[in-house]
Amino acid sequence: MPPTPDLPPATGTPASRGASADQARPARPGLPAVPFDLARVPEVPLDGLLRQAAAAAPDRVAVRTPTGTTTYAELDGRADDCARSLSRAAGGSGTAVGLVASLDQSFAAVYYGAVRAGRVVVLINPHLRGDALTHVLSVAGTTVVVAQPEAAERVAQVRGKLPHLRDVLSPDALVQGRAGPGGRGHGAPGNAPHLDSVACVQFTSGTTGEPKAVQLTHRNLVVNAAQIASVHGLDGDAVTLNNLPLYHPMHLNAAVYAGATQVLCPSPDPAEAIEAANRHRATHYYSLPVRLAHLAADPRLPGLRLETVRAVFSGGSALLPAQARTLGTHFGVPVVQGYGLAETSPLTHGEPPARPRPGSVGPEVPGTDCRVVDMDRRTPLPAGRDGEIQVRGPQLMRGYLGAAGPAVDADGWFSTGDIGHRDQDGYLYLVDRIKDVFKYENWLVSPTEIEQVLITHPAVRDCAVVDHPEPFSGAVAHAFVVLDEDAAPPGPAELTAHVNDQVPYYQQIKYLDVVERVPRSPNGKILRRELRARAAHTDRADRVHPGAAGRPHSDLLGENP
Repeated sequence: MPPTPDLPPATGTPASRGASADQARPARPGLPAVPFDLARVPEVPLDGLLRQAAAAAPDRVAVRTPTGTTTYAELDGRADDCARSLSRAAGGSGTAVGLVASLDQSFAAVYYGAVRAGRVVVLINPHLRGDALTHVLSVAGTTVVVAQPEAAERVAQVRGKLPHLRDVLSPDALVQGRAGPGGRGHGAPGNAPHLDSVACVQFTSGTTGEPKAVQLTHRNLVVNAAQIASVHGLDGDAVTLNNLPLYHPMHLNAAVYAGATQVLCPSPDPAEAIEAANRHRATHYYSLPVRLAHLAADPRLPGLRLETVRAVFSGGSALLPAQARTLGTHFGVPVVQGYGLAETSPLTHGEPPARPRPGSVGPEVPGTDCRVVDMDRRTPLPAGRDGEIQVRGPQLMRGYLGAAGPAVDADGWFSTGDIGHRDQDGYLYLVDRIKDVFKYENWLVSPTEIEQVLITHPAVRDCAVVDHPEPFSGAVAHAFVVLDEDAAPPGPAELTAHVNDQVPYYQQIKYLDVVERVPRSPNGKILRRELRARAAHTDRADRVHPGAAGRPHSDLLGENP
């Protein structure tokens, strides 16, 4: 297990919002990186991380939920029970077991139990239904699905389209050894797998097309767990508050590698999450940008405090620098971001809590290489120049399931499809997805950059921008806005002027719709293809005159259809 470091003085700043200078909280320890040596990462299969944690600290709490706690010894035993049950119910070694990624402690037992039984665990988004659910289960060749009743009912509705699916089981039945014939066995089955064999299949977010099935090996996941623990300063004394909608293996594996305690808090109410962090003496606070953005704007923020948390970690999509500064200044701790993909297990970059740079996702994690290349010539670019981000490292996937040809170039570089640049110190700054940027009169337009201006309007609670095809200019910006219910509703002219007065003409909003919500994936990414489909059917929208130099032309601005 990684050693426990000595902690240096705090790196956070005193509170300046909701508390006067004489009320500023006392300094608290910071979060230095845990030393990382790739050669010392344990050569164990994925479930071996749990074995090691249970052997080192059997009585330490592994997972804490509103309904109870599970120690490492108990979690390891439940994984054994699941392994025995799945060895009877899920066919031969190497078959695929679908696991619905709910944020509950049974997920951890089934996740490790499935790989302990020699099966490949396939992670399923609990919100999928219909054709989308059929797609992921079919592509992965899933033979057994483990799901709670609500998700199990959705699987039952498409079961007729899944000839390979043998059974749908509850996690409770697996843990208690009641799945499959023959009663409860003795000892965990299966031989030790090859570390470069596939342990897990995760699907890409599907924001721009059909989700791809990513094959991750035991080595990929174990190494990335060590990398994350190093960058985030996780050790056996850490207590992580997971304020997330789903259970992501990134948080699970890194915590188990470090022997840390996880507190699961699925509530979207930020006040509840802050209270849970304080009640359980959390040291690390994990959340999504959309939740942290709401927290930064929450009128209750002045009365909220983080008593023991040493850093707030955001990932899945971009958190605006202004929101990170608001939270960091108020709570007196660094608010940092990371970057990664399903294809990289997932983390490739992490902003160090001791050296945060707002707007950055940090340098690459230990053992990882990163470069930015010209999108046409594919040659490396110097610091400060935008291009496509490429990465390589031991956490890079084995490949896409069912795909022909390699996913990397001859030198091992994986092209991420993201645009960004690095500064002189190697900190990475993201601009946008290649498939999301568009051209207006040969100018490259980033929807994210427009969104960052639009969200600063006090009446805008959420927003998204997509390309709207135009016959002469190529495409123009089409904005979708969710308004704050407590604010006076602005007119379309006010919203478009707020953006168009601050951006170049080629970034100006030409269409704007007020909507009830922006469609997002469970990790907060905007589902732009859904918005593009809606934009394609816009008959009449709020238009800005092309020659108005950012000023909306009032007689061309109508009401929202």
